[in-house]
Amino acid sequence: MERCMSPPISMAETSAVCTAASVIRNAKQPLLIIGKGAAYAHAEESIKKLVEQYKLPFLPTPMGKGVVPDNHPYCVGAARSRALQFADVIVLFGARLNWILHFGLPPRYQPDVKFIQVDICAEELGNNVKPAVTLLGNIHAVTKQLLEELDKTPWQYPPESKWWKTLREKMKSNEAASKELASKKSLPMNYYTVFYHVQEQLPRDCFVVSEGANTMDIGRTVLQNYLPRHRLDAGTFGTMGVGLGFAIAAAVVAKDRSPGQWIICVEGDSAFGFSGMEVETICRYNLPIILLVVNNNGIYQGFDTDTWKEMLKFQDATAVVPPMCLLPNSHYEQVMTAFGGKGYFVQTPEELQKSLRQSLADTNKPSLINIMIEPQATRKAQPFPAWIRRSVVATKHAAC
Repeated sequence: MERCMSPPISMAETSAVCTAASVIRNAKQPLLIIGKGAAYAHAEESIKKLVEQYKLPFLPTPMGKGVVPDNHPYCVGAARSRALQFADVIVLFGARLNWILHFGLPPRYQPDVKFIQVDICAEELGNNVKPAVTLLGNIHAVTKQLLEELDKTPWQYPPESKWWKTLREKMKSNEAASKELASKKSLPMNYYTVFYHVQEQLPRDCFVVSEGANTMDIGRTVLQNYLPRHRLDAGTFGTMGVGLGFAIAAAVVAKDRSPGQWIICVEGDSAFGFSGMEVETICRYNLPIILLVVNNNGIYQGFDTDTWKEMLKFQDATAVVPPMCLLPNSHYEQVMTAFGGKGYFVQTPEELQKSLRQSLADTNKPSLINIMIEPQATRKAQPFPAWIRRSVVATKHAAC
């Protein structure tokens, strides 16, 4: 069947574009946030030109990753909290001020930060925070309008500014902290060790699907995207259980339009539990999917086998096991082998590297790699109080 015709390309009001350009020029600490709306609009060419021509720092939202490659020198993803907290002008390209961006509110942002909102949906304009400027229209077309307006008077944001220096210093320190965590040799592994070794082997053109608690949050910061529309995760509503469905849909599209591309589906063990039996669908159609289940025996945190056994000495599991803890060392890989795919149970970096290498080499079968990590493993230290982080977690899981 032929698809519906594309809608007419809408453009922002000229006066609003002039105002937005003026606000950007006068910003002391500007930041672009590239959302999934920019990916939907196929705005990668115009947004990359805006970033590079005017030397502007940018931050992608999870599904905005790859519109401009994550390894671009102007990407400040490694200094995300610092960039959000101290920017004085933020341009939202199809990004919503929801829980993913902390609703645009202090203390994550300056109380007087100016938002410039670019969106094709009128109903999204002004949600949670009143923007300084709204640009209603197709994001690719509106970005071109901004480029034309900024081009009228030669200008670029100075790359030697104090703001750029602050961001680069924070990026450097955060990257060093993540690298230190990734280099730890202790077993069980932590999240950063796992993602470091996965990132080393991932094909640059693979589709990354991700859902989970820490698995998704930490994976966003470590697993890079180089192409637009190549990342799917729990998204706006933080809904668990969508990952395998997303992976199946992406695999069907990939087999049809870009044969040879892998779909890498990164799941927390709890997230996998929501729709794990979709493995049968994956095997039935022999889809090019590699499932990575990052298994910490729980939601956010769990217990090791010895602790589990000790608890059961006192009372029945229904009375003593916290509701966020799952059965230790569950062999999720056996769900894959039950339907004819390949399954791996890994506990060391060497086993992880070998199993991922074998999975990528075998184009004839889907695989599931069950990766055991430290049950109490968590993120590196965060700069905000625990109550703020808990409120975000509550919002995410209330939508499940």
